[in-house]
Formats: sequence, C-alpha cells, structure tokens
Amino acid sequence: MSGHSKWATIKRKKAKVDAQRGKVFTRLAKEIIVAARQGGSDPEGNARLKAAVMRAKEANIPNDNIMRAIQKGAGETGGANYEELIYEGYGPGGVAVMLEIMTDNRNRTAGEIRFIFSKNGGNLGETGCVAWMFNEKGIIVVEKADNNIDEDEIMLGAIDAGAQDFNVEDDLYEIVCDPADLQSVRESMETAGVKIASAEVTLAPQTTVNLAGDKADQMMRLMETLEDHDDVQNVYANFDIED
Repeated sequence: MSGHSKWATIKRKKAKVDAQRGKVFTRLAKEIIVAARQGGSDPEGNARLKAAVMRAKEANIPNDNIMRAIQKGAGETGGANYEELIYEGYGPGGVAVMLEIMTDNRNRTAGEIRFIFSKNGGNLGETGCVAWMFNEKGIIVVEKADNNIDEDEIMLGAIDAGAQDFNVEDDLYEIVCDPADLQSVRESMETAGVKIASAEVTLAPQTTVNLAGDKADQMMRLMETLEDHDDVQNVYANFDIED
C-alpha cells in the first residue's frame, strides 16, 4: 500500500485515541483560527474555514468550541499568533516526507522536528528538496461499514460528480478529485445518500519507495512521532510497505 493510503488508514484508527486525548481538537482548532484570521469569520465566504469547520464537526467537536476558535482567529478574543510552515525531509531508505506545520515559535519547532528525524533514521532537508515529488489532490473517504450502497453505484456516482480516480481498500473507498472540485464532489455524493467519513485536500506522491523489515518499522515510528507533535498538522510520505 502506498504511503498515503497506508498512513491514512492508520490515522483513522488512531483518531479515536487521539480524540480522547484532545489532540484532534487542538489540531483542528489551529486550522480554524488561521483560516478565520486570513479569510474572515463567515464560513460561507471563507472556503478554507468552511472546510475546517466541517472536519471539526465530523470529529464531534462541540459547536461552542468551534465558535471560540473562530472568534480567536477573527481577533475577538486573545490567542496565539500561529505561523504556517512547510518542512521537508527524508525518512529511512530515502523516503520523501512533507510536513505542514502551525507554530507560535518556529525556532523551537524546527529543533524538535530535526531531532525527531535524526532519532528515527531520517534527516530534515532544505526547502524544495522533496516538494516536487507530490501533487495536491482532493481525497474523500467513504467507509463501507457506514454505507449500505453498492460499490459500483458509489463509484459511478463519484465519476459523474467529477472524480478523477476511485480506489477500493479493505474497509473503505477512496475517491480522488481535483482540489478545486472537492466540495462539489462531496456535496454530490452526500445528496446521493453516501455518508462521507472524511474529505480533505492532501499531498499524493508521484512515485513511491518500497520498504521492508527494519526500515519499514523505523518509517512507521517516524510517522507516528511526527504526527504526535503538537505543531504538526499533517504528514505526507512516499513509502510503500506490505500490509
């Protein structure tokens, strides 16, 4: 399985534990704050904020918490001034790794991320060293257990809605589309009665690196440790490993 699909599956299983620790809200709250600060507090006029609020609701975050985050971003209440950064590096076996960061202290975060890479068989690289290996894609995940709809019906509906690709995993369907079409494809699927587990713009690798044995284990530890860092919003990598 590719780095995106494999890690996305693991992240969904991790999400329940992370939610209990409040990590999901911390990450989404930062996204809401920055989106509101950049584009205003009205989700209908701010596509990024609208998407962030939808993800927060999917994670069962209370509306009061969502509103407080929007107010912080709009400057109505006090709060940290988060900076958005992209970090690039290499994991075990030369795997390309991209990180989306939100931090209120870039020097602290850079040191901590560099340490995590070095401790897990990788190294933090220069800007642009691996970004060319990834393309931006819209990814919609549909869990089979949540839908009593035939696979062919979901696939044809996705294609009719403008999807570029349709992948089948063990317990889910993955719909791939242009980032600009993400919201329209999602709305079309929901109108057809399909329950969406998640919908987001992500970075998909153009090529992959096969890993096995110790390097595969080391790569998974690197991914997990990066994901657990409070300033890391998203992690993308181009590894392939066996189930």
